[in-house]
Amino acid sequence: MSIVFKYIQKYPQRTKQLLGISYEQYQALLKAALNKHIKIQKEKESQKIRINSPGGGRKELLSSVEQICLCLFYLRQIPTFEILGMLFGVSKSEAHITFHYWIKILREILPSSLLEQVEDKEGDLIIVQEILINFKLLVDSLEQPIERPFDNEKQKKFYSGKKKQHTLKSQLVSLPNGQDIVDVEVGFPGPTADINLFREQQNKFDEQQGFEGDKGYQGGKNITTPHKKKRKQQLNEQQKIENRILSSKRIYIEHLIRIVRVFKIASQRFRLNSNVYKEIILTVCGLVRLRIGTLVLTS
Repeated sequence: MSIVFKYIQKYPQRTKQLLGISYEQYQALLKAALNKHIKIQKEKESQKIRINSPGGGRKELLSSVEQICLCLFYLRQIPTFEILGMLFGVSKSEAHITFHYWIKILREILPSSLLEQVEDKEGDLIIVQEILINFKLLVDSLEQPIERPFDNEKQKKFYSGKKKQHTLKSQLVSLPNGQDIVDVEVGFPGPTADINLFREQQNKFDEQQGFEGDKGYQGGKNITTPHKKKRKQQLNEQQKIENRILSSKRIYIEHLIRIVRVFKIASQRFRLNSNVYKEIILTVCGLVRLRIGTLVLTS
């Protein structure tokens, strides 16, 4: 039994510190992930031309629940795969393979946003879009450092002068008070302007949908932004009051982004292959929705 898994079993109240979600949420996630895993294995078995009898071959060092724990621990703590393997009693390569197997399953069972959750049901999607019109949605972006690209053109493409490093940008849209992630766009070059991301993302919503954002979204359609002080002029008292009111509303999406960054895979320098960046960040968003209680898993 791995050190981390054994510790969680002994001190379930500390699960959130280690994995980013509570023990009860972890148990619900285990059940859903194991059911998906069994379906995948049954499908593989049906397509096999079997030589050995079932149950033959090398036995796995970790149980399925320990493997899921390994995947979640990596997302929350982002150790090197060598350290991850040491903590779970497997090799570096075994830890790497285990993580990439289970991240695909977690991605399938954890919709990253409200719109993704209903996108396969056209009727539900239309209803949700109509309901959302009654709210002014919050929008904000976040940047994450990546490894410096070797190619000179890619270096220019991903270098963010604001952050003084190479980054990828994502953008979240949330309900008022940060109650849920409504939509998320992931993996754009760091220098991409927030307003350009917003205009692209806006196509997913009704034409009358209202939004609230910071100064980076000024000039956008149907979005309320702070008053900007003009050169050699001061804001009047009414404008200052309106800015403070808007700021008090927008703070909630910043809290939501902070929860996303609780999972260190979404805040520290991204060390994995860039091809899996979108899959991983969307999985993290799904975990955040599970953590704040807006996503209920059914087995």
